[in-house]
Amino acid sequence: QVQLVESGGGLVQAGGSLRLTCAASGSIVTINNMAWYRQAPGKQRELVAAITRGGNTNYADSMKGRFAIARDNAKNTVYLRMNAMKPEDTAVYYCNAQGRTLSGTYFRDFGSWGQGTQVTVSS
Repeated sequence: QVQLVESGGGLVQAGGSLRLTCAASGSIVTINNMAWYRQAPGKQRELVAAITRGGNTNYADSMKGRFAIARDNAKNTVYLRMNAMKPEDTAVYYCNAQGRTLSGTYFRDFGSWGQGTQVTVSS
């Protein structure tokens, strides 16, 4: 019912920057929380950053000061600006959104994931 499409991944040199974008679409009534996660090969998926509808943010310790999450509620879009990137930031980055959707005449809570976008940081 709710689709998330990520874009902006790619190859970057260490010290460089990238901006990821995730756009949500569907019968969305409201999106409460949006977040970015990442999963490196052989590792578990981990939280990168999260943001509430009101703009409160939360970051994993290793991303504080380097990454910035932002959202545009009118566009149902969340962004992740990544600066001073390191080879250990290499991973597939996933967008997550939680909120409420309209299904027929009923409101339903949803939680959706994007398909992921590859980010590779070369040393």
